[in-house]
Amino acid sequence: MFVRPTNPVSHRLARVAFVVACVAAITVAAAGPLHRYGGLDIEVAITFFRYGFYFAVAGVALGLATVLPTRPGDRRRGFLSAVLAILVGGAAAYTPLTWFLRATQSPEINDISTDIANPPPLVTTLQLRRGAANGPAYPGSATGALQRAAYPDIAPVVLAVPPADAFRRVDDVATAMGWEVVARAPAEGRLEAVATSDWFGFRDDIVVRIKPDGAGSRIDIRSKSRDGRSDLGVNASRIRAFIARLKDSP
Repeated sequence: MFVRPTNPVSHRLARVAFVVACVAAITVAAAGPLHRYGGLDIEVAITFFRYGFYFAVAGVALGLATVLPTRPGDRRRGFLSAVLAILVGGAAAYTPLTWFLRATQSPEINDISTDIANPPPLVTTLQLRRGAANGPAYPGSATGALQRAAYPDIAPVVLAVPPADAFRRVDDVATAMGWEVVARAPAEGRLEAVATSDWFGFRDDIVVRIKPDGAGSRIDIRSKSRDGRSDLGVNASRIRAFIARLKDSP
């Protein structure tokens, strides 16, 4: 009776692929909590994240190299390990890959405002930014030009209601979006808040300015990251979501 030969080398390689993929998954998953709760420096955490992606790609590549027979008639041992390596490695690589792609598609800015000529100033959140990598001042006209090119739809909102009613709507929307409101100054037409990301705990500071505009109100919003040269489009997305909810709010 003829028995198809096994390939012990591919079997060992499949197990190595699975181990590498598991290490990748743990590294990627742990990078955020280590920074947020363990105090790991953000640059080190991002390095963990990046190398987790490299390990994930290696695990997938090794899994693919062993999941298919290289010689006719080979009976594959380690097939399950190879398939698991591909699945685990692919899952581990997904989020870093989407981040890297967003980084290539987003401008290298981290301060977005509906008014780039006169951005709403940080007041209360200014005190909360001590030690932040990014300074509190608006970066200037170069950032404004990049914003206009990348996010031409980011613009002030005009509501046909007096400032007091506009402030109430702004407050309701900010609360509904889960922001931590740190300052409410209706007399000044200013609301400030902090948005914290779930995984890494990145903090972005937000200030909303409400001014009279004829019989209505003009609302400007600014969202600024404390860390990172690029915000990967997060601040622009946040402002878009805020504007959409504000326009729909009663």
